Amino acid sequence: MKKPAEGNDSLPPRAHGPGQEQITARIFMPDTLPTTLRAPLREVPFIRRGTAEFRRANLAFLCAGFATFALLYCVQPLLPAFVADFRISPAASSLSLSLTTAVMAFCLLVAGALSDAWGRKPVMVVSVMASAILTLACALAPGWELFLGLRLLLGIALSGLPAVAMAYIAEEMEPSASGFALGLYISGTAAGGMAGRVLTGLLQDWGGWHWAMGSMGLLGLASAIIFWRALPPSRHFSPRPLALDGLMASFTLHLRDAGLRWLFLEAFLFMGSFVTLYNYIGFRLIAPPFSLGPGAVALVFTLYIVGIGASTLVGGLADRFGRRAMLWVMLLLMLAGLGLTLPPSLPSTVAGIAAMTFGFFGAHSLASSWVGRRAQSARAQASSLYLFAYYMGASLIGAAGGWAWARGGWGGIGWMLGGILLVAFLVALRLSRLRPVGQA
Repeated sequence: MKKPAEGNDSLPPRAHGPGQEQITARIFMPDTLPTTLRAPLREVPFIRRGTAEFRRANLAFLCAGFATFALLYCVQPLLPAFVADFRISPAASSLSLSLTTAVMAFCLLVAGALSDAWGRKPVMVVSVMASAILTLACALAPGWELFLGLRLLLGIALSGLPAVAMAYIAEEMEPSASGFALGLYISGTAAGGMAGRVLTGLLQDWGGWHWAMGSMGLLGLASAIIFWRALPPSRHFSPRPLALDGLMASFTLHLRDAGLRWLFLEAFLFMGSFVTLYNYIGFRLIAPPFSLGPGAVALVFTLYIVGIGASTLVGGLADRFGRRAMLWVMLLLMLAGLGLTLPPSLPSTVAGIAAMTFGFFGAHSLASSWVGRRAQSARAQASSLYLFAYYMGASLIGAAGGWAWARGGWGGIGWMLGGILLVAFLVALRLSRLRPVGQA
């Protein structure tokens, strides 16, 4: 009997709840076939930890996460350069990120449905490839309006990876390995976020922002090719027709769950706070009393390496102490880190950025995996709603940061983010008392 192809309708849904320890899907030939033509019971294994497939899948998602977030966030250290080159305000320069994340957030709502119809891997491969090509085009943009238009298209292209990646991991990985695999994927996003900021900052100091963005586009293209070649095809995926009514029904189902609603709100709050910090920390560090150059500011972004370890470390701690306890600890750490950035001291500011980075990636790892486990069906749509809230936080709170910066400098940023993170901390305490549903 041939190995089942991707999208085989004979594959049953993946087991949840008490049967989660099952790591294979069973396929039976129809009873209407003659006995002589029936094949014996066939098991289709999930991707198991320690296998070559597991290593290939993790390499693929490390590369894809790296490329996606490098291409998304490579503009952050370039905001002061945009202000000087295009003669715009700091708040206007932040549109190069907030516009991209806003468009990406809305497109994420349908990206999961498109992958349900067209397949997980094809949607993700096209997403990463197109994002790299659009970044190369951004490097050649002669004016601000065209640059923003290309970044808008980039937001559409980027939406094809994040929600679909979470769904692929939930479907294809054995349950005992999915948390680890998701942690590695998020580590790849942290590495991409760091590289996007550090490399573009250093390259800008050497050859200007056009050269910096072009280099990131080429790096993204190489990562996309590795992703395409290394990722195993789906084996526990069944295609479904693209239907708007079914999509809205899935969204409604998830929004009825109070626990998922709280998790979506958390994503909005902690992502918005984190992006705002990194949007405006460059403006703070190039001004007195720090007066750092672009290259030195770019090196501050190496603190993203803290996030690379945070995702897997916090995932392991959650296995011991539970997501409910660890989430509010991560939000408390972000609040403490914000406080450390307020004094006019470079060591204190660097320590504060590191603490906020660790807390953010830990919180994101916990909340995103919690959504995947709590959603009892239509996981791609649950992931889409989570990421919609996540990127709308980046867009709306990031844009509001321009208003806070213009009126109060870094003190205004501190007061705004302090209030937001306090609300996020209270939400985490509420989630710690959430009644479990199914496996979460």
